[in-house]
Amino acid sequence: MRRDRLVRALRGEETDTTPIWLMRQAGRHLPGYRALRAAHPILEIARTPELAAEVTLEPVRRYDVDAGVVFADISLPFLGLGVPFSIDPGRGPVVAHPIRSRADVEALTEFDARASVPFVGKAIERFLELEGERPIIGFAGGPFTLAAYLIEGGPSREYAETKRLLYSDPATFDRLIDRLAEMTVDYLRLQAESGAAALQVFDTWVGAVSCAVFERHLLEPIRTILREVRSLGRPTIYFSTGSSHLLESLARTGADALGVDWREPLGRVRARVGPAIALQGNLDPGVLLGDGATVGREARRVLEEVPAGRAHVFNLGHGVLPATDPERVRELVELVHAVGREQPGR
Repeated sequence: MRRDRLVRALRGEETDTTPIWLMRQAGRHLPGYRALRAAHPILEIARTPELAAEVTLEPVRRYDVDAGVVFADISLPFLGLGVPFSIDPGRGPVVAHPIRSRADVEALTEFDARASVPFVGKAIERFLELEGERPIIGFAGGPFTLAAYLIEGGPSREYAETKRLLYSDPATFDRLIDRLAEMTVDYLRLQAESGAAALQVFDTWVGAVSCAVFERHLLEPIRTILREVRSLGRPTIYFSTGSSHLLESLARTGADALGVDWREPLGRVRARVGPAIALQGNLDPGVLLGDGATVGREARRVLEEVPAGRAHVFNLGHGVLPATDPERVRELVELVHAVGREQPGR
């Protein structure tokens, strides 16, 4: 029998305790992942369903988390658009020929998830064959974050080229965002059809834009993505960082849940977005670098921000840091479940 507390919490329903999963829970803090990475490049792991499923399963076997999250990278669909890329272990995705013009956008090929990224669906299916209890979360990049990678050619701090295109040729920027939204719907549909129980959109960098830009250029494409995905019967999570200035707009995206970074207390987020949307987060990942007492104190502080724990999925405010001791993660998961069971109304 599969656990359903994650899906129930995302839909605002009662749960027996607070569900928890962690972004990058399958990653560099785990010995099994490090051993695989010593033998295989990251893209080889992501494109080999058996390896990707094994990486996804490691934290599920080690911790009592309430879901796996498919091992992938948000850049994987780029090849399906005709955009070659590589992953630099120290930087992340690198695009050799960035998109800078209308001609570049129009040169993108038609995306077909089943033809270009079938291995992601197969990794989900393999996980479900091997794990009989916990569900798996699928994900994709958000339109602004994907566009920024494609325009900048890699990670950026200022997003200068992205904003140059946005302000000098907004029609071309919008065309790129629309193409990426179409791609993302197809990519997430593949994951849902392969068995993903919930779907998260990682728009990590969207905090770099103003409220006006978000409303004018990004809100409707994001709403389109989430509306199409919700029609598949899967709850959705929209995650971003550095975006507290956008909270009221984010609450209008149609997501079932907002993933919140560690900068804004969940109680204040709840007051701003209202009761209709679930919240996910938001322990500072750096807390896990402290001792057990520190982890316990800070985790309880997060839990106390959401009275009765309703419509809350515990997570970090970003991904698990590579230097994290797995023992701290285990302690965190056990504490969240224990405190959740003690909350009134359960």
